[in-house]
Amino acid sequence: MTRQTSKGRCTFCHRELSKSSMARHLQSCEQRVALQSEAGSHQKAQKTRVFHLVVEGYRLPMYWMHLEVAAGTTLATLDRFLRDTWLECCGHLSAFEIGGVRYSVDAGLYEWDTGGKNMQVHLDKVLKPGQTCSYEYDFGSTTELLVKVIAEHEVDMKGRTIQILARNSLPLIPCDGCGEPATSLCTQCIYEDKGCLCDECAKIHVCSKEMLSPLVNSPRAGVCGYTGQDPAYIW
Repeated sequence: MTRQTSKGRCTFCHRELSKSSMARHLQSCEQRVALQSEAGSHQKAQKTRVFHLVVEGYRLPMYWMHLEVAAGTTLATLDRFLRDTWLECCGHLSAFEIGGVRYSVDAGLYEWDTGGKNMQVHLDKVLKPGQTCSYEYDFGSTTELLVKVIAEHEVDMKGRTIQILARNSLPLIPCDGCGEPATSLCTQCIYEDKGCLCDECAKIHVCSKEMLSPLVNSPRAGVCGYTGQDPAYIW
């Protein structure tokens, strides 16, 4: 898939900024600062220790999210969030690798996973600011992600465990046939680094229609049976 200059939108002020500018913007976003100040002024506000994470596609870094995640959240909860937002298609296995240790949902059930641990561990037991770890979903047609810990601080999460601070906008990928914006992918041709198609070119594409998959805002676009995220996470 052709890589594009990546932009994304801030959850708080809805400004669209480049990927490289978003981390700096989130530190000073007036709407975000105002919300935090308002929450801090309430006597019943309870501050939660959180990690600021950036998650991005390993081979497709134009797909990314800035997340605020409660430090007491388990890897299993983060795994479920990533599945629902970006990945879930057929209930595949997944795993984090942190500091040389592999954490998976079903650790210990497979002979090849003798040194693995399960995901029922809190983030603050395995992560710290400045750290980078990896994540895999589906050990066949694998989607790989990088998880970077940008900072640690305290905020009022209002009962949430994970909040999206910013997320990439759907990349404008040109059609391989005519150069117009692509709307679908050929799940056979993408393994030859082609197969991005607009509506018109999709009608005359040589592969069967069963091979076409919608171009969605996810690093798993066009892979396996993935057709888009859980509607509960669309914003």
